[in-house]
Amino acid sequence: MSSVYTFGVRTGQASAMIDITSKVQDIIEDSGVKNGICIVFIPHTTAAVTINENADPDVVRDFLMEMNKIVPFSDGYRHMEGNSAAHIKSSMMGFSETIIIEDGRLLLGTWQGIYFTEFDGPRIRKVHVKIIEG
Repeated sequence: MSSVYTFGVRTGQASAMIDITSKVQDIIEDSGVKNGICIVFIPHTTAAVTINENADPDVVRDFLMEMNKIVPFSDGYRHMEGNSAAHIKSSMMGFSETIIIEDGRLLLGTWQGIYFTEFDGPRIRKVHVKIIEG
């Protein structure tokens, strides 16, 4: 069995990390798949997905602060839309994550969560989740 599910994410700032772990877990439960893999894919060039700690909100703050130091919003970029930093950050982060499903649950570490990362908001975005049973 292989299914694709899509859900929306509304972002409120230029840069944000939104924990989507529970939404992805709900999709897995609704699918009825007990064992397999889950692929989370972001179909945007200025947003991404990552897995990181979801226990301490300061991790998100620190993460975004450092990303903005590494790739500042304004740095003499030539892209006419003015969002080159967002494109660079998204490519650095990546557009997909693959997570094992075991006994109907995401096989994440104790402190891990799945984050939608926004670098060109606020916007309404899409997240695709593909579940492959096996």
